[in-house]
Amino acid sequence: MVLGQKYTIDIRSEKDDPELKSRYGYIFYSARQIVIQNLIEAWVKDPVKYSIAKMREACRHEIVHAFLYESGLHDSSARLSDGWATNEEMVDWFAIQSPKIYKAMKEAKCL
Repeated sequence: MVLGQKYTIDIRSEKDDPELKSRYGYIFYSARQIVIQNLIEAWVKDPVKYSIAKMREACRHEIVHAFLYESGLHDSSARLSDGWATNEEMVDWFAIQSPKIYKAMKEAKCL
């Protein structure tokens, strides 16, 4: 659930979904669907733990996009070229740092 909206998360292979050729995941806003590339299948030479870690990071990334979208920030920001709410670098930062932020808040007992 993202701000009261149900999202599905699908794991797909790159060969079955051409949208995954140049990215680890994407979000289909109107269907409230998150798609993550099956990196266990794609990265056969790497340890599975690396594939799983990257898939989790990609999922967090898309969930951040979903929160921005459901907050109404996506549309307002998208009117600008590379608006802040659609900026991949900013969303990556939140996706990568969110477990650390959560841990710090939990330790501080401020959740």
